[in-house]
Amino acid sequence: MSYSAQNIRNICLLGHAGNGKTSLAESMLYLTGGALRLGSIPDGNTVCDYDPEEVKRQISISLAVAPVEYNGCKINVLDTPGGFDFAGEALEALQASDAAIIVCSAKSGMSVGAEKAWKYCERRNLPRLLYISKTDEDNSDYNAAFATLRERFGKNIAPLVAPIWDADKKVIGIIDVLQKRAFEVGNKGERVEIEVPEDKKSVLDELYEALKESVAETSEEFMDKYFGGEDFTYAEMVKGLRQGVKDLSLFPVVCGSAISGLGTRMLLDTIVELLPSPLEGQPLLGENAEGEADEFVVAPGALPAAVVFKTVSDQYGKYSYVKVLSGSIKPDMAMVNARTGLTEKLGRLYIMRGKKAEEVKELQCGDIGAIAKMDKLKTGDTLCEPRKVVKIEPIPFLEPCYSVAILPKARGQEDKVAQGLARMNEEDPSFYVVNNSETHQMVIYAAGDIQVDVLVSKLKSRFNVDTELETPRVPYREKIRKPVEKQGRHKKQTGGSGQFGDVWIRFEPNPGEDELVFAEEVFGGSVPKNFFPAVEKGLREAVLHGPLAGYPVVNLKATLYDGSYHPVDSSEIAFKTAAQLSYKAAMPEGSPVLLEPIGELKVTVPDSYMGDIMGDLNKRRGRIMGMDPTGDGDQVISAEVPMAEMMSYAIDLRSMTQSRGSFTFHFVRYEDAPPAVQDKAVEAAKALAAEE
Repeated sequence: MSYSAQNIRNICLLGHAGNGKTSLAESMLYLTGGALRLGSIPDGNTVCDYDPEEVKRQISISLAVAPVEYNGCKINVLDTPGGFDFAGEALEALQASDAAIIVCSAKSGMSVGAEKAWKYCERRNLPRLLYISKTDEDNSDYNAAFATLRERFGKNIAPLVAPIWDADKKVIGIIDVLQKRAFEVGNKGERVEIEVPEDKKSVLDELYEALKESVAETSEEFMDKYFGGEDFTYAEMVKGLRQGVKDLSLFPVVCGSAISGLGTRMLLDTIVELLPSPLEGQPLLGENAEGEADEFVVAPGALPAAVVFKTVSDQYGKYSYVKVLSGSIKPDMAMVNARTGLTEKLGRLYIMRGKKAEEVKELQCGDIGAIAKMDKLKTGDTLCEPRKVVKIEPIPFLEPCYSVAILPKARGQEDKVAQGLARMNEEDPSFYVVNNSETHQMVIYAAGDIQVDVLVSKLKSRFNVDTELETPRVPYREKIRKPVEKQGRHKKQTGGSGQFGDVWIRFEPNPGEDELVFAEEVFGGSVPKNFFPAVEKGLREAVLHGPLAGYPVVNLKATLYDGSYHPVDSSEIAFKTAAQLSYKAAMPEGSPVLLEPIGELKVTVPDSYMGDIMGDLNKRRGRIMGMDPTGDGDQVISAEVPMAEMMSYAIDLRSMTQSRGSFTFHFVRYEDAPPAVQDKAVEAAKALAAEE
């Protein structure tokens, strides 16, 4: 069935891992007939967690789409992982969503994951509601959970529900405040209406009055009516609440249990009645063909356009998940990729339900679907009608700060590892891979160790290659601290013509210049000019390996000032070799020292963690450069820290701040390494050389 844009709701489920987002999506599908049975995470048979890694680990790893049809509306539910290593999936979902449901547990209330989700929504000005899950489980406390939300967000929180609980504080039913009706769950999971309990009537009246006050604040007309003592009709209440949600002045709260189905229907009613359609959603920012900033407003009658917010590439093929921003799209339609400027013919179109793909002939404005076999499309691309090309702003993925070197267990499988990671990078652009030619390592930059662990598992299961991980090597440098002059003499006599090259070279420190500076002061033609380039080439090759641990030598000036030659036996190769002999003789006598890379660290943490972070940075030989408040209770600490001390920082910061902290780290310069660091690096380099 095809739905018009005003009857579509695109919502993403956000929140802490384990709070019940996937189970909630499953409950919504089951209740509306979108799934024949209620799947469970322990059984590994939910619609949204279908990847073998998700089934094995019992956590969501990838964004999944679950279309729910309810009361003449299509609700595209985007289920996102709650694990912080997979935050990129949540950011992809936000690109396609017009509203969010932040799922909080009745056992923990406002968790770190909910805080982060709230910040994501704030940045995008995204309307949202809060859902308190697991209300009927042991040790759950709806009141305590709601109190944490009220404490964090104040009077903008608008409870649409009053739970009914038994003597053990276990929720056995709910009251719909807006409709003033009470419900419990029947034996077969159906919703059964009951009388509002006597002891709850005063609570209901109090909550309803609070809602009326919230509605009154959404327009002058409603304000006059409220102060005139008039009652609002149900339609007026919905209209006022809808406006408050859209203006971000109201954040409704509902609750329930995904397992029993309690509250699921009420949540669906709230989504349909209060959350915006794609036509009312926030316009996406982008730029037009002239490179000027442009807002893209969703419009059914406009020229066709769609944005790719997710790519899935598996054994069944490649799917590009899209949200249609304007017009409608059909198979075989020719559209321009705004990133590349190339015209591409669309493949077959599908509506996705977890891993199941249902082919359709058209995707309407505002709807979410997938295009098959679009090999050149990437996540974040915009597809446009050739007459109006607009490039939507890319998804703001967080900078991956956890690095680890990966290598195959069997020699000769490096290409297989690289190809596998490249394929997975199509699906997940939140990590990247660098082949470091200097340290001879393939390094993954990711959000954390769990993301890397999943990548390693997928390399094994999907690409049949076993890998192991090791700490990335630090790219040290070497320099000399005093001038030294040495002769390099190469003489070789064989049966035919021999080889002869003889040079005297002065090596001296040259601060501020990373590259070797070569000069010559040869008088009287002791070394002919045509051999100068050979001497320079020999030195440039030589400085790649320093005398201490084999790291490149920087801050060096080499001056060729004397030498001798043979009219027959001298050659370029002979002088190149002589220059390298001079270098090898001179470097150990130039008081060589190891240089370590220093980076600029910016750590963003809540005020309460400042002491722990500063103490930890001191242990890492860090220098605090300054602190700046962000205005929302966080502080940005700037520091300079040696790169060698940062290898485990992503994991350590997470444990120190309960995952509330974030950081960026960028190389700035090299500095003399302390003796203990130098000794350790030299020892490690020797051990590595012995292995090879």
